[in-house]
Amino acid sequence: MNAYGVDFGDRQAFAKLLRECGKVEGLERVRFMSPHPRDFTDDVIAAMAETKNVMPHLHMPLQSGSNKVLQAMRRSYRRERYLGIIDSVRKMIPNAAITTDIIVGFPGESDADFADTIDLVKQAKFSAAYTFQYSKRPGTPAATMADQIPDDVMADRYNQLHKIQQEISKSENEKLIGKTVELLVSGHEGRHDHDQNRMNGRSADFRLTHFDNSNATARPGDLVEVKVLEAFANHIVAGAPTAVKKTKGAAAHAAWVEDNGDKKILLGIPTLAALKSL
Repeated sequence: MNAYGVDFGDRQAFAKLLRECGKVEGLERVRFMSPHPRDFTDDVIAAMAETKNVMPHLHMPLQSGSNKVLQAMRRSYRRERYLGIIDSVRKMIPNAAITTDIIVGFPGESDADFADTIDLVKQAKFSAAYTFQYSKRPGTPAATMADQIPDDVMADRYNQLHKIQQEISKSENEKLIGKTVELLVSGHEGRHDHDQNRMNGRSADFRLTHFDNSNATARPGDLVEVKVLEAFANHIVAGAPTAVKKTKGAAAHAAWVEDNGDKKILLGIPTLAALKSL
């Protein structure tokens, strides 16, 4: 994605595109996901920092904190490059939240390699990490590699990583308690949102936030300001909106619901619970 422009000879094209987004009237939020560390350059970081509607959130897959494993995965970056990008982002965008993807148990991953991943996670202090156990995919080079990791070892490493990251995520979220954040409202997604008269949304830095909407002042698509009251590893909880900005998107959604009913859109293969909720 951030390699946009390379094929037509302009390596700064993606940064220019972000800056152009900042000129679009009514475009409240711009977010991009999963940039490749190889192509993530300082001009992109500067564009993020200097363009008001580009959100202070970076989701950049790590996969492993071990250079040996990254090489085996045929990744073109190393841990030093990855940490260097994070340092640059935090210098230019101090309030940025950084999230990532990590795989444990890739063939040949030693205890020392896994320790490198844990070390990088502790250094990076990701606000969230999507962690996975390696699984064989037929037809891929990794599926036939030597030194496949036993399931029990892989599960133990996954549990260790998950526990450490949950502690970091909770600690990072707790820094927001007492602060006011702006949310783009999405709807009632939490298990207790309906019975507690809550809605949820995403902050500028992509934190999932449940907030009190007892007064029904907010609609999906609106922007609201709320004060953070509690923090957990996977979400934060806030009070009622202190300010609500009505948006064209929210109005369009409300009109669609009025015409069509509040139908849910399912992505992927639906679960039985999802089907029952329709």
